[in-house]
Amino acid sequence: MQPRDADVIVVGAGLAGLAGLVAAAELVDAGRSVILLEQEGEQGLGGQAWWSFGGLFFVDSPEQRRLRVRDSVELAWQDWQGTAGFDREEDYWPRRWAEAYVNFAAGEKRAWLHQLGHRVFPVVGWAERGGYGASGPGNSVPRFHITWGTGPGITAPFVAKVRSGVESGLVRLACNHRMESLVSTAGTVTGVRGTVLERTTTPRGRAAERATVGEFEFSAGAVVVTTGGIGGDHDLVRAAWPQRLGAPPTAMLSGVPGHVDGRGIRASQDAGGRVINPDRMWHYVEGIKNWNPVWPNHGIRILPGPSSLWLDATGKRLPGPLFPGFDTLGTLQHLRGTGYDYSWFVLNKAIIRKEFALSGSEQNPDLTGKSLRGVLGRATADVPGPVQKFLDHGEDFLTAGSVPELVAAMNELAKSSTDGKGPVLSAESVLAELQARDREIANPFSKDAQITAIRGARTYLGDRLIRTAAPRPILDPKDGPLIAVRLSVLTRKTLGGLETDLDSRVLGADGIPVPGLFAAGEAAGFGGGGMHGYRSLEGTFLGGCLFSGRAAGRAAAR
Repeated sequence: MQPRDADVIVVGAGLAGLAGLVAAAELVDAGRSVILLEQEGEQGLGGQAWWSFGGLFFVDSPEQRRLRVRDSVELAWQDWQGTAGFDREEDYWPRRWAEAYVNFAAGEKRAWLHQLGHRVFPVVGWAERGGYGASGPGNSVPRFHITWGTGPGITAPFVAKVRSGVESGLVRLACNHRMESLVSTAGTVTGVRGTVLERTTTPRGRAAERATVGEFEFSAGAVVVTTGGIGGDHDLVRAAWPQRLGAPPTAMLSGVPGHVDGRGIRASQDAGGRVINPDRMWHYVEGIKNWNPVWPNHGIRILPGPSSLWLDATGKRLPGPLFPGFDTLGTLQHLRGTGYDYSWFVLNKAIIRKEFALSGSEQNPDLTGKSLRGVLGRATADVPGPVQKFLDHGEDFLTAGSVPELVAAMNELAKSSTDGKGPVLSAESVLAELQARDREIANPFSKDAQITAIRGARTYLGDRLIRTAAPRPILDPKDGPLIAVRLSVLTRKTLGGLETDLDSRVLGADGIPVPGLFAAGEAAGFGGGGMHGYRSLEGTFLGGCLFSGRAAGRAAAR
C-alpha cells in the first residue's frame, strides 16, 4: 500500500470557508494529519464566512432572556418545521439534521463557541418574521445573534487552530490548489487531484486571472468536501431555478465571489455521491449594487426594518405579509410574478437613519472592529456611515424633495437599466399610496397590516432601541428628504446539496455511505442535503457550517 499524504484531506477553506476550517480544527484536536486544500491564496482563509455579518441562530440564549424574549426548543422546532416545509421522501436526513441543529442551537452551541473566545452583540435581531400564523414560516421571536467582530470574529478561532496545526506539523496548507476530481480506489475515495494555480497577492474576494502552473494528486484515508454552492455562477442558478418561484431573473447581483461554482459538488457526484433538493435555493430580494465592489457584479443586502413602503416595478404596493424583513422567499416568488427584475423601497431620511443596516463585515466597521464607541454612535448618528456612502455614491439610491421629483428619478433609473422597456411609474399613483399609508398613522387604530406590524415590532426593546423607527408619515417634511432605493435579486445560498447522514458521510443513490467521502457546509445543504428545506430562519447558514463541519471533522478523525 502506498503511503498516504495525510490522514484526511479537507477541500475548501475559502468558499464555504467556515465548514472547512471547523472540520480541520476538529481533526487537529484529534491529532490527525490534514491537508487543507484551497484554490484561493492564504489571504482568503475563511472565505464567505469572513465577509458575513456573523449572524447566528441561538435558542433561549442569555441575550434573549435579558431582553425578555421567551424562547424554547419546542417553539424553535415549530418555527423550523413551518419554515422548512419538508414534504419529500428525500427529506429524511435533512429533517434529522434540522432537529439535531435546533437542539444544538438550544444547548451546546453557545458554550462551545464561548470557550473558543466567541462573543455576541447583546441586542438580538428579529429576522424572517413570517406573518402567516403560528404554524407557518418565520421566527416567532428574535433569534438573530450578531457576532461581536462579525464574520472575522467567527472565523478567527478556527483559523488560529489551523495555524497552530501548521506550526505543529499536523496541517499542510495547500493554497492555490484547485480540485478537479476525487480519486477512488476499489469504490473508496482515497484522495484528490487537480491543478496548481500561480500564486496571487490579490486581496481577499477579488477576482484574479491566474495561469495553471502544475498538477497535483494527494492521497488520504478520507476526504471532506466543503467547497460551497453555486451562487457565483448565475447560469447554474438559472438552470436549477424552480418553476414555483416563477421565471429566473435576467439580471441578478452576486452575493458571493464568482468562484463559488459548485465544483466540489460535481466532483462528489462523479465519485458516487447523491445530490438532493437542487431546486431549493435562497436568494435575497433587497440587493443593491456595491458602489465599491470587491468581486464582479458585487451586491450587498439591505437588512431592513419594517417601515419602508415596498413597491413592485409597476408601482403597486406589495401585499401583506410581504413587508421588509418578513418573508424573503415569499417576496421573491411574488416579485418574479411581476415580470421585472427589480422593485423599490420608498422611505425618508428618518427611516433610513434608524432602520437600514447593510449585510457584510466590511459594511459594519464598528461591529467588525469591536468598537463600543462606534456601536453607540449608531443610536445617535444622523445616518450610519456605510449607509451614507451608498446615499452619496450608490446608483440604486435616489433622493428628492417631492414625490413627482422622486418618481421622475425612479423612471429615469429604470429606463437606463432596462433599455427603456421598464414600466413608467405614475407620480399620482405613488403619491396616493403614500398618502393612504400615512393616513393610517394618524390614530392608534389601523386596518393596514404593515402599520400594525411596525407597532408590534416596537413592543420588543431591541427593535425600539435600534431597528424600528417610530410610526410617522413618510411625507412629513420634517423627516425628509424622500428616498427611493432600487432593489434587485441577490444570489446567495444553495439550500440543497450532497445527501449526508448525521456523521456527514456522503450517501450514494442506494442510501449507503460512499466510503471515505464526507461533506459539510453549503455543499451538503448545510447538513443532510438541505436541512433548511425550502426556507431559512436566518442566522442558520453559518451555524449550519459550524455544526456540519464539526460533525465531519469528528467523524473523519474516527
